[in-house]
Amino acid sequence: MSDTHFSENIIYIGADDKDLDLFESQYEVPNGMAYNSYVILDEKVCVMDTADKRVSEQWLANLKNALNGRSVDYLVVQHVEPDHSANIAALMAEYPEMKVVGNAKTFVMLKQFFTVPDLDARAVTVKEGDTLELGSHTLSFIMTPMVHWPEVMMTYEASEKAFFSADAFGKFGTLDTDEDWACEARRYYFNIVGKYGAQVQAVLKKAAALDIKMILPLHGPMLTENLDYYLGLYNTWSSYEPENKGIFIACASIHGNTLEAAEKLKEMLEARGAEKVSLSDITRDDQAEAVEDAFRYDRLVLMSSSYDGGVFPPMEELLMHLRDKTYRNRKVAIVENGSWAPSAARVIKGYVEKFKDVTLVEPVVTIKSALNADSEAKLAELADELVK
Repeated sequence: MSDTHFSENIIYIGADDKDLDLFESQYEVPNGMAYNSYVILDEKVCVMDTADKRVSEQWLANLKNALNGRSVDYLVVQHVEPDHSANIAALMAEYPEMKVVGNAKTFVMLKQFFTVPDLDARAVTVKEGDTLELGSHTLSFIMTPMVHWPEVMMTYEASEKAFFSADAFGKFGTLDTDEDWACEARRYYFNIVGKYGAQVQAVLKKAAALDIKMILPLHGPMLTENLDYYLGLYNTWSSYEPENKGIFIACASIHGNTLEAAEKLKEMLEARGAEKVSLSDITRDDQAEAVEDAFRYDRLVLMSSSYDGGVFPPMEELLMHLRDKTYRNRKVAIVENGSWAPSAARVIKGYVEKFKDVTLVEPVVTIKSALNADSEAKLAELADELVK
């Protein structure tokens, strides 16, 4: 960011990590990651979270530059995950009078991750609705458990109407990445927060009672304009409603024949006027992107080769992700391929039947090794049902 000041008193002190390959050791981040942190300058100085150890040196330099010789009175720990808490002990050593603000679960978990001398003596434990006076700024604490860890809390600053939202409203990518917010925020949401839609809905209800002018998350850009757009997307995502009408085809093909069938189905659907058809070869494409598209659209087609009497592992990996992220409220179709004893549909159906509010679209199509006239006719029948 060229300008780290949101106002005279709230200053961004986070840092970009452009060299990170996998966030949380599983999510591809081709544009790196931002670890956000903020300092509020008032009669009392308050730091809002620290940053990942990968950016410790830059983060501390940013803080000292913002402080301009002042000391720190408070550190608010909204989220204990190490990408935000790795510098707490160092900050406490640097500013021995500083108090650490968190909730009861904050301090239990901090001790599990780090050895923090004098933490008990310097801890300020807060609960829902408690406030912290900094001078002209007042912080109010909002408990938001399981968005997406049990100790998470968010903070509202009344005078500047700033909502410090922890990991909510975050996205992949560094702050200088020039890309549409929704794409990488959606992938971030469904893969990291997606399981906890009910808890996000509870947060949105609390946020609706606040006069918010800026949302300051722990990842991704600070949101200062058109907030209804971002809040609206979070409401759609967390209520498990499809964001767009469309069909996502997730294909796991061993030798390419199932993929050829998926491409044929895509042609059929587009010829029948489907609003949007997205196709992913999940044996090669990012699984997190597949999870994102499965939640984005209102219809899903799962196409897979059979394998060892079950389903090809890349498809089972996707199914496990969808199960764990509470996939629901969609229409799902199944296409299997098997050369002698097709088994993929049975395994896929076992997962799908456990998803809530999901309608299975018939027919379930079986391909024997490669498309022929009979299986192509069944595929056409399925295309008709999907566009009804």
